Amino acid sequence: MDVNAAVAAAAAIAGVLTGVIAMLAFRWSERDQKRPTRTSVPTDPVLPPGVDTVLSVLRSSAVVLDEADAVVKASSAAYALGLVRGGKLAIEPMLGMARDTRRDGEIRQVELDLPRRGTGRGEALAVSARVAPLGSRLVLLLVEDLTEARRIEAVRRDFVANVSHELKTPVGALSLLSEAVMDASDDPEAVQRFAGRMQIEATRLTNLVQELIDLSRVQNDDPLEDAEPVRVDELVAEAIDRCRHQAGAKQITMAAGGTADLRVWGHRGQLAAALGNLVENAVNYSPARTRVGIAARRVGMPGGDMIELAVTDQGIGISDKDKERIFERFYRVDPARSRATGGTGLGLAIVKHVVASHGGEVTVWSAENQGSTFTLRLPEAGVARDRASQHPDPDLDDEAGTTESSPYEPLPAPEVLP
Repeated sequence: MDVNAAVAAAAAIAGVLTGVIAMLAFRWSERDQKRPTRTSVPTDPVLPPGVDTVLSVLRSSAVVLDEADAVVKASSAAYALGLVRGGKLAIEPMLGMARDTRRDGEIRQVELDLPRRGTGRGEALAVSARVAPLGSRLVLLLVEDLTEARRIEAVRRDFVANVSHELKTPVGALSLLSEAVMDASDDPEAVQRFAGRMQIEATRLTNLVQELIDLSRVQNDDPLEDAEPVRVDELVAEAIDRCRHQAGAKQITMAAGGTADLRVWGHRGQLAAALGNLVENAVNYSPARTRVGIAARRVGMPGGDMIELAVTDQGIGISDKDKERIFERFYRVDPARSRATGGTGLGLAIVKHVVASHGGEVTVWSAENQGSTFTLRLPEAGVARDRASQHPDPDLDDEAGTTESSPYEPLPAPEVLP
């Protein structure tokens, strides 16, 4: 009995000790878990709730910086602009703005010109940067790309300036000539001479105003509203008839070929004006006793057959540097010759807008002193009528060249029109 009692007492004592040890171990574990460590220092949330969602739908490039200037969040547009590199904000002026805003909490905004990544032409990106505090630790940077807006504004500003200059020239000439007529009222020969000059300037002014109206119309009107199948041979015949007098005075032969049974889809008046401008330029910029050819053909394209209209001359040609700008409003390859022929510098701009609004394109091949070939590529009637509705606004391409310089393959031999 004494032995059994001793064993029982020893077991009870061992159980009590085990329980005490387990309790102490549990308490020790809890204290150890609550002890601060380097990785368990309390921190605020990385981004306040909802901020990530808002940043993802912003059009601006967004960058969120922490107190160490490390990038916490950056949109894909921010990487595309080159704002963030290696997890850091790469633009020093913006980084300085972020530090100042973190220090005093004030919202700052500035416009900067940034170097464009991936180009060797030294072009700059115009951006607007706005920095604001985001909570107690973070700073939000929003960057808006203003490059395209500035370019469009520059195009429109130059257009207004050019219009003012072009209108002022003939108006001023008319004013001076009218004074000369009054002073020479007793000299019939002088009056007749000055009156002839006045007629020339009046015609130039009329042509300029008409081309401004035409350019405004093709930019604002939708050619699909009045679209119809248009016979190519009728367009060509109308363009040749428009320039027959000028060509005859210079003994220039005009010829056409390959136009039978071809139709394009679009606005007849606009297409006739575009082709007529090309033929008129070919005649005006060609020496006497040369040849201007107009040829057409059907070309298979992935989106449907296209009709190509090529106008070829044997004129002075266009240099490589001028080919990048010939479709700009009021740009002239040879200003002196344009003045002599009454050119306004708007003809090719009208051609570009007409073709683009019809879902086509215009290209040019030219070599100095060898001539030029302008090629219109337009959707064939009944094949790609919806192509024009998918084409971008051509008004945004005035500064940059809208055509590619590429040799045009020889077309079928043209047939001389009567």
